Amino acid sequence: MNEKINDNDFIPLIGNNSKIIGFEKKQKIHTDGLLHSAVSVFIFNNKNYLMMQKRSYNKYHSSLLWTNTSCSHPKKNESLLMAAHRCLIVEMGFDCLLKEKFCFSYYESFKNGIIENELDHVFVGYYDKNPIINSKEVENWKWMSLDKLISNINFYPNLYTIWLKIIMKNYLNKLLYDNSHYK
Repeated sequence: MNEKINDNDFIPLIGNNSKIIGFEKKQKIHTDGLLHSAVSVFIFNNKNYLMMQKRSYNKYHSSLLWTNTSCSHPKKNESLLMAAHRCLIVEMGFDCLLKEKFCFSYYESFKNGIIENELDHVFVGYYDKNPIINSKEVENWKWMSLDKLISNINFYPNLYTIWLKIIMKNYLNKLLYDNSHYK
């Protein structure tokens, strides 16, 4: 684990019916595998390409893997939408309108002992400019068509985060968006 988990962050714990049942420190959540909230942001441009990021070497898991535009956990007293905007600004250096499209749960144990047990809320937005990445959070970025992404995941699955692979395999129809924003 390169980056230390900021243990001052309290993350919402999730119980039955996807309701918040309390808050716990990020370190305990990820070592005990407690179900918690997360946000994943997908930004598309007017060519319907996805803005992707390569996670920083310093990330405490999934470092140097390609993933969606940005992702994070909501903090205590922060809405899911506010968390989605925050992570987009912090990681990619811009903000735009976002709409929550769906949520899903997944569980993954990583080699370094970290456990992700997340209820991930997926947000979609539109932006045509290049980001100004935060090099502490993001190693690199690129635009990619969904067809090429799906093909690359099939041929090179070890280059992508687990949550991105789950979304592309199981929720692509829910991710697809109304691009009337550009008409």
